[in-house]
Amino acid sequence: MPNPRLTGLGGGLFCGATMFALACLDQLLFGASLVVYGVLFLPVCTLTALWVRRRDLVTAPIIVPIAFAFGLLPVADGGGGMGGELMGLVTALATQAGWLYGGTLVAGVITTVRKVRLMRRRAAQRRAAQAARPEIQPRRRPA
Repeated sequence: MPNPRLTGLGGGLFCGATMFALACLDQLLFGASLVVYGVLFLPVCTLTALWVRRRDLVTAPIIVPIAFAFGLLPVADGGGGMGGELMGLVTALATQAGWLYGGTLVAGVITTVRKVRLMRRRAAQRRAAQAARPEIQPRRRPA
């Protein structure tokens, strides 16, 4: 399995482009099924949270809801004109909120676990460095 490390921007582009492509594929194969779109959203959230680099862990739970909304554009059932498309998008966001919250929760849990592991590893390295360093005795001044 590849182990890319995406920046915050790269993670956003990956997640947004993947969700848009999957939405287009969903529209072609399944007639814009929002359930299929929601199911496909969960692995994309997982990959985004796993592939974002350590310094940008906080961005993954922020990126995935934006990508979900962006990907809904091809599958949202909108009427004619800009107002109809906007209402279709808002309706799809409201009816598919469970998938949106679930994917955001997945990304949040994965990044939290990764951050905790990173903090524990750093603390262990600090303890090991302190244990390896001899304790320096303060010099006493002659009276």
